[in-house]
Amino acid sequence: MQGDNVEEFPKKSEEKSRRFPGGLPRLLQNVQDATSEMLRRNKKTLKACTYVILNVALVGYFAWATYYFVEFSNDTLASTTCTGYGFLMIIFVLVYFGVAYSLIIKPVIKRIDTGRISNFFSNRTARITTHVAIAVAIGVYLAIDTSDNRQRLVPLSGLFVFLLFGFLFSKHPEHIKWRPVVWGLIIQFVLGLLTIRWDVGRNIFDCLGNKTIKFLGYAAPGSAFVYGDFLIYEEAVFVFRALSTIFFLGFMINILYHYGIMQKIVVSLGELLQAVMGTTICESVNSVANIFLGMNDSPLLLKPYLEELTVSEIHAVMTSGFASVAGSLLAGYISFGAEASHLITASVMSAPAALCYSKLIYPETEEVTATKETIQLLKSEYASALDAACNGAAIAIEIVLRVAAILIAFISAIHFLNGVLSWMGILIGFDGGSTWTLETAVGYVFMPVSFIMGVPWDECQLVGRLIGIKTMVNEFSAFKEMGQMILRKRTKMIATYAICGFSNPGSIGITISALSVLIPKKRSTITSTVFSAFVAGEITCFMSACIAALLIPDHLL
Repeated sequence: MQGDNVEEFPKKSEEKSRRFPGGLPRLLQNVQDATSEMLRRNKKTLKACTYVILNVALVGYFAWATYYFVEFSNDTLASTTCTGYGFLMIIFVLVYFGVAYSLIIKPVIKRIDTGRISNFFSNRTARITTHVAIAVAIGVYLAIDTSDNRQRLVPLSGLFVFLLFGFLFSKHPEHIKWRPVVWGLIIQFVLGLLTIRWDVGRNIFDCLGNKTIKFLGYAAPGSAFVYGDFLIYEEAVFVFRALSTIFFLGFMINILYHYGIMQKIVVSLGELLQAVMGTTICESVNSVANIFLGMNDSPLLLKPYLEELTVSEIHAVMTSGFASVAGSLLAGYISFGAEASHLITASVMSAPAALCYSKLIYPETEEVTATKETIQLLKSEYASALDAACNGAAIAIEIVLRVAAILIAFISAIHFLNGVLSWMGILIGFDGGSTWTLETAVGYVFMPVSFIMGVPWDECQLVGRLIGIKTMVNEFSAFKEMGQMILRKRTKMIATYAICGFSNPGSIGITISALSVLIPKKRSTITSTVFSAFVAGEITCFMSACIAALLIPDHLL
């Protein structure tokens, strides 16, 4: 019997092998291959099903939140527009408006014959008429609004001087396209009205700024885990706290690029400013991003396209960085006595102004290759979302190291020069409060600049000193110094706008180091144009100060 069983076992194995050639591993491989082939053939169907499931889940969640808000919440809708259910409603509406625009509205617009409209705006006479009409409207508004204090019109001379300076020192004056310059000023003026004279407009940007700060703040727990709570939360050491956001941002942005989401955001934002100002998509997106992000972070949004940018576009990217401040630093400025509303407005107004002045200083002379079509065609080079995320964080390592190294070098050099100047001054009796420093010398240069921005002459030396500190040290030190000064309310407001930017030697080092990592092939371009962008960013802040001085009446100070 046992012998019979032994003989039967090989027979059963042979029968099983005939039924499943290659055994169980081969069977599993066949199943996997069949599944992969099925997914490939039904890719569109599966994608549609995924979208349906996501939409059902989103609509269901919104309906549930609506029911809970109506039945159980004691809050009003207005009080939750930046924090609770109201904010969710805004997101829900914007998401589905975007979907409706892409699927329904945009195709309809494309089918409509817009030739007449395009011909109208391309007509030179029509353009001049439009610009003159807008200029007359602004002139009438200012004439009426400043009837109680004509001194407020002094900053008009400042705007004229700054624009004339930009034209005289333009890299290619014969290639200046005036559309970005003119419309940049118009948009800056309109944004000033919306954020200075309309509380709702200021609250909208305040809310967006707070959400950005909160998003970047999620980098802190990861940083604290690696470096410890003391360096992150208690001391907030710059290289550990502020620069750590670059790791987190690079991580998230690469995921968005892998799934094609970031490409759509870049195109949508870029098209909006491009349609109005005539600037390119990439420089437009960077300018908008700088309202909320720092000069280190904004270029990361454009990382896949940076290699394709022209010299003029790179100049615009750097100018936007120098003309703005990071939203995460606003709390520090406010702690020194700066008005939160002025800081938010300054950040918003600088976005179009930076493009305006950059295109005046360094006009476009090359063919732009990073267009809407090339951006939309960009495909992910990573194997998976995890691969994209890890690469995004890894690239940030070199950026952080370079930024830290060059910051140390630049700031040390400034202190060395101040030491030499101080020693030279002491030898001829200038010591104590009259010690020679770079910021003091530059402050005297900025006295007439302060005057044409609307500052009374008796306070121009103080404001000039603040601008000098901001230019030679940093804006943080300037805000700290301003908090210790006794200034008129209007003077303090103008000074706030004038020093609300990153144009200082340390930021030059940050810009060179960050962009050199992202676009190493264009390092020579960056270093040759960075000082021009630095000056353009500085003057952009002055232009924002001029427009704020024009728009803010005494009773709103």
